[in-house]
Amino acid sequence: MLGPVILAASRSDKMRRFVSAAPGTKQVVDRFIAGETVDQVVPIVEDAVGKGLEVTLDVVGEDITTVEQSHAARDAYLELIDRLKDLGFGEKAEMSVKLSMFGQALEGGHELALANVRPVVEAAAAIGTTVTLDAEDHTTLDSMFAIHDELRKDFPQTGCVIQAYLFRTEDDARRLAANGSRVRIVKGAYKEPAEVAYQDKAEIDKAYVRILKILMDGEGYPMIGSHDPRLIAITQELARRAGRKLDEYEFQMLYGIRSEEHLRLAAEGHRMRVYTAYGTDWYGYFMRRLAEKPANLLFFGRSILTKG
Repeated sequence: MLGPVILAASRSDKMRRFVSAAPGTKQVVDRFIAGETVDQVVPIVEDAVGKGLEVTLDVVGEDITTVEQSHAARDAYLELIDRLKDLGFGEKAEMSVKLSMFGQALEGGHELALANVRPVVEAAAAIGTTVTLDAEDHTTLDSMFAIHDELRKDFPQTGCVIQAYLFRTEDDARRLAANGSRVRIVKGAYKEPAEVAYQDKAEIDKAYVRILKILMDGEGYPMIGSHDPRLIAITQELARRAGRKLDEYEFQMLYGIRSEEHLRLAAEGHRMRVYTAYGTDWYGYFMRRLAEKPANLLFFGRSILTKG
């Protein structure tokens, strides 16, 4: 399977240099990354909202090594929020953050990440929007959930992400559904060992549906992160059975993938949010997108061959 190999390469400096220098890289990166600066991403946000879509914005670059970099990440989000304030889109434009980018993996990282993310959540709330804490590898999740719980004391709209391929996730979903959280469910995009995660795609899909049912039957707000037509149809049926209105859950898909489906769902009255990443340190995010779907890797390979 290529996925685990690509995920391992996402942590390799040698592969980072090779991919960054490849002639066809920019063409493919531009498919998944909305730009490098706030100025470049703002028109994309305006265009999406104008089409009836919503967005969640991710400043890429989670592989930091210093406290100063964690502060720079915080400041990048504060700059983004300052620009969103002028647009006045409120919750139509929220943010997603990876706590590793805020220093979670550094010494004293839990406290550092909480201290860095809190002003971002406060600033987001001040302009009528919110923040979702992205899930990373399984070793970071206890810290992420603890920070989520802490932030929700003052900002109950703060969201979090759960990953269907982890064995623990059904229990996490029950707790989050009971306490009324905003929860994005995804399949998972990190290389995880068999001791903690399903390795078979069919088993992951089954777990996704079980968890989705927990969320739909609960008290929270489910956010369905998937491009899979079958899971989208299952979501609609489970929402109907649970008596949920169209504004009581939402779909989320990645920028650059199945864009026509984004518009179709929005036209049907669904809340459809596009996960939109931008920034200069795109490598880790880009490699996870390649790992998720073989077609993405083939697209990249063809681009290198035709540009070489």
